[in-house]
Amino acid sequence: MTLQVAPVDWLFPEFQPGQYVTLGLFASSKRSRLAAPELHAPAPERLIRRPYSIASPPENREVLEFYINLVPAGALTPRLFQVTAGDRISLGSKVAGSFTLSSVPEDANLILIATGTGVAPYISMLTSNPAFRKPRRIALLHGVRQSRDLGYRSVLTALQRDQPAFTYVPVVSRLQSEASPWTGAVGHVQDVWKRGVLKRSLGFCPKPENTHVLLCGNPAMIESMISLLAGEGFQRQTPRQPGQVHFEKFWQANTPPPSGETQEPA
Repeated sequence: MTLQVAPVDWLFPEFQPGQYVTLGLFASSKRSRLAAPELHAPAPERLIRRPYSIASPPENREVLEFYINLVPAGALTPRLFQVTAGDRISLGSKVAGSFTLSSVPEDANLILIATGTGVAPYISMLTSNPAFRKPRRIALLHGVRQSRDLGYRSVLTALQRDQPAFTYVPVVSRLQSEASPWTGAVGHVQDVWKRGVLKRSLGFCPKPENTHVLLCGNPAMIESMISLLAGEGFQRQTPRQPGQVHFEKFWQANTPPPSGETQEPA
């Protein structure tokens, strides 16, 4: 789902596309009927909080949008899926995260690769005012199980139509589950990269000297892509060493990262 949250009587701080903020509900909040039974229910007065990437552009701080997937055994998302218009929700006042374009040269081409709701920070980047003011090519490679999971598909399709510098490549991994014919890319995003689909769509070969790659979503995808990119000369961006590969993992142990996907930490 997409969830819109409006600060009440206070101004949300400025943020950069790609950053995240915490959302929260008390444990006494109702859970979705689609959720799994809660084996160890927290105390009703406990405020359950998790960080989520902001999907809306930073120009709009009156209403923030989030793209969230129901985690049946999770602590927070089953409660988030029960909120209705007008309900109160905890919204953090501090924005965090370094998964932004601040360390990407303005003249570098951008390849954004995501799985599932990992597309959320890219929506913020692509819909912000400065997104296409730079002389660069931008491509989004979005992998999901079925085409119905392609969040923001209409937005991205319209963006590709209106912005010649933008390329959108949706990828479906479970073709056998499609209810209608799918004519787009098939497999995992790693497979699509290896087959050169993006290279043909862009019309040039992405190289470390002209392109930066952002990865967000499933850690298995991220590790696989980092390995593939390393074989092509791309290096990871680290605090001590600049590189061309930037990533944001979901599902890290102990400290929940900005997420919206499966295996939400309890």
